[in-house]
Amino acid sequence: QVQVVESGGGAVQTGDSLRLSCVASGRTVNRYAMGWFRQAPGKEREFVGAVSQSGASTYYGESMKGRVTISRDNAKNTIYLQMNNLKPGDSAVYYCVAGQTTKTAMGPRMATLDYWGQGTQVTISS
Repeated sequence: QVQVVESGGGAVQTGDSLRLSCVASGRTVNRYAMGWFRQAPGKEREFVGAVSQSGASTYYGESMKGRVTISRDNAKNTIYLQMNNLKPGDSAVYYCVAGQTTKTAMGPRMATLDYWGQGTQVTISS
């Protein structure tokens, strides 16, 4: 069984930064790609970014590209989402996902992966 737990959300102001963390537990978690999605009320779930099993490759969605960086620490089974220059439109619940996937499927298709966290709320005020 794999568990995924996010942390680091909160309420900040426009232009601030936040770093989200996601810890995955389980025997084979170091074989999994991991990533982030977000969903705001009344909107569809949106791909934010992902990192490969090794951490060598990262992928970003268009909405936050240039303002986010994903990193991975396999010794801690943890990935991080560093978000900078936050805007009110970034307010959403941010979800971490983990699972086996191929290189070509890294991106929005990771929404079909098996293991999801409960989400962490990020609120940006103007």
